[in-house]
Amino acid sequence: MKVRNEQSDILIIGGGAAGCYAALTLGEEYPGLDVLLADKANIKRSGCLAAGVNALNAYITPGHTPQDYADYAKADAAGIVREDLLLSMSEGLNEVTAKLEKLGLVIQKNPDGSYASRGWRNIKINGENIKPILAKAVLDQSNVKVLNHINIVDYIVTDGQVRGAWGIDLNNEEIVIISANAVICATGGAAGLYQPNHPGTSRHKMWYSPFNTGAGYAMGLRAGAEMTTFEMRFIALRCKGTIAPTGTIAQGVGAPQVNSRGEKYQDKYGNTTAERLWAVVKENLAGHGPCYLGTRGITLEQAAALERAYLNMAPAQALFWRESGLNPRDYNVEIEGSEPYVVGGHTASGYWIGNDRSTTLPGLFAAGDVAGGCPQKYVTGSFVEGEIAARAAAAFARQAGKSGIDAEVQETIVKEVEAFLAGNSEGRYTVESLEEAMQQAMDEYAGGIKSHYGYSESSLKIARKHIERLARLSDELRAADFYGLLKIFELRERLLVCRALIAHLAARQETRWHAFGEHLDYPERREDFKVFINSRLEQGEVKIIRRPLIEQESKEAVG
Repeated sequence: MKVRNEQSDILIIGGGAAGCYAALTLGEEYPGLDVLLADKANIKRSGCLAAGVNALNAYITPGHTPQDYADYAKADAAGIVREDLLLSMSEGLNEVTAKLEKLGLVIQKNPDGSYASRGWRNIKINGENIKPILAKAVLDQSNVKVLNHINIVDYIVTDGQVRGAWGIDLNNEEIVIISANAVICATGGAAGLYQPNHPGTSRHKMWYSPFNTGAGYAMGLRAGAEMTTFEMRFIALRCKGTIAPTGTIAQGVGAPQVNSRGEKYQDKYGNTTAERLWAVVKENLAGHGPCYLGTRGITLEQAAALERAYLNMAPAQALFWRESGLNPRDYNVEIEGSEPYVVGGHTASGYWIGNDRSTTLPGLFAAGDVAGGCPQKYVTGSFVEGEIAARAAAAFARQAGKSGIDAEVQETIVKEVEAFLAGNSEGRYTVESLEEAMQQAMDEYAGGIKSHYGYSESSLKIARKHIERLARLSDELRAADFYGLLKIFELRERLLVCRALIAHLAARQETRWHAFGEHLDYPERREDFKVFINSRLEQGEVKIIRRPLIEQESKEAVG
């Protein structure tokens, strides 16, 4: 078994929006620190920005303030947010936007030179190359070393402090053990937990990156970190079939949601992110579906603008319009809900952190989709969190001093990897079969598409039994090579996140966000559940912790 050792002052796990911006910050502001960024793919086209975006959904437009944005996000999440995190994120939105424009991102302008907005908190961009722009800026930093195609599996924790991480190098088929004075977790959220709309070979055609398996959450749980608000799932309202975004249509041309009768129904259900989805579910259940975005009758210019926008961001939708003839000027656009995800860039799920983005584990910081308590951060908010985490990690690393990895720890890691490579799994279950069973159990018993996102105490108990059984079966999986190892580790990450998610869904005995958390035994909001539902893995069990809402958390780390 080949083992490679690496050492740095700061290790960044994940090269998406938050991870790259953290590396850029450390490169520019802390040239004396050695930084190592490990990415599962290649930072030039990885993570949620891989295919580009056509708008920055978090920006403070003229006439508004960061507090306005924080207030909006708080209302959308029905109050379950950390206001301190929201405000510190919002205060940095425009600065990171200006930085990206300076790096080469094209932001659309009005005739007077101001940014072209889409609503009061979004601006339009030509963002198909946003990730290569960001990656180049990172690669230009002399003190930042990028390791592509390294799948980090777990943290290395000594005396209660995170002192590095280990993973597998997929190209060279070797174990990589990295020691670091501080670690920033900037991996993505969790996709692929539930059965999606499209089964079979199309099952990875989903809203969120299918390569984001909840690795950061799983590593945190295994290390004993406190996590928060997994039960606030995110379910995207999408264009049917292509899973393309709907905000571009709804906000771009002001298209309302309408049912098959042509009726506008949104006022009956509310207008938060969750309520817009829930309205579609209810209209369909009432026999008023399918549901649409009412684009029929938009101008030729608006239709052309929509096509350009989707070519930038989701070409499948533009191709669908051309190939089917169902263009948005003559036909309304049909919509549907996706399967549920756990993703802290949209909801409040993730690590329980301080305002400096430190986790409850000394030496570990979190930013972006894995950082909890701060929903609606999107791309620019993830940049800001990467910047905040970078500065805090730099301060920690300078005080922590150098540390190595004990030979005993390395030996344990090698044995764990070798166990999955020993023998074969012929005649046993496969990763794919266990993954399908996991998605089916979550779909049927933990509030997936099939149950219209609803679940009950009894159904969650069944889901838990299935997931625990599948986790035990995953111990028997064997891999023929390192790619097989990757698939085993990904499945085990998802299964652990499922366990935590089920525990969170069961613990919040109310329905605070329709569809996102639809508890059929408790269909109303309850005042006594205006709290954070947190958790920690203790001796193999998910322990639930209730924490009160705190409007202004301490500026210091919470760990």
